[in-house]
Amino acid sequence: MKKIRKKFKNFSRKFRKDFKKLKIFHKFFRKGWIPTNKENTNYQENPEDLENQENPEIPEEQAVQKNPENPEKMEDAASELDEIETSDELEAEKDRYFRLLADYENFRRRTEKEKLAIYGDATAKCVEQLLPVVDNFERAMDVPCQDAEYHKGMEMIFGQFRGFLEKLGVTEIPALGAEFNPNIHQAIKREEASEEFPENTVCEVFQKGYMLQDRLIRPAMVAVAG
Repeated sequence: MKKIRKKFKNFSRKFRKDFKKLKIFHKFFRKGWIPTNKENTNYQENPEDLENQENPEIPEEQAVQKNPENPEKMEDAASELDEIETSDELEAEKDRYFRLLADYENFRRRTEKEKLAIYGDATAKCVEQLLPVVDNFERAMDVPCQDAEYHKGMEMIFGQFRGFLEKLGVTEIPALGAEFNPNIHQAIKREEASEEFPENTVCEVFQKGYMLQDRLIRPAMVAVAG
């Protein structure tokens, strides 16, 4: 399809150029700068005698007017033809420039989109590898510790770790007590409904789920009441 369009545009450009030249030729023809076949053979078709036919007399004014080699007229014609060719070349270069500019703009947008996609994929992969570390850290924090200062220090370190994940755009998926959503929750168990946990609500969380902005990194592994 692109080749057909290119051929059509080249044909259209050549047609416009030839048409302009044809108009100038017609203009010269009407003004009498280009003699016709009929004018060249006029003296042969209506000869008065053999001498007039061989050596016809042409008025000087008419000869100047019909002479296609009149310097001033030829210079004007050449100038007009040069202007047409220059105008066509300028139009072709402008068209080529705008096409290159559009191609570059499309390339720039496509490159930016690809960069963002690559950055998002790399970040998601990194966060996915860090989530087991977060799970183990939370389990360690739940173990009773007799040294309060040590436990407090671990909480501070874990808080810094969570702050780092939040800066990346990582958020925990609401699970316990929330309505079951198959898009972000993975049900592995069903429990009986109760007043605390009505039907189709998450009543227990086995593994927390996380989102990276609007991208699901890991669904929450839960039990559903019902």
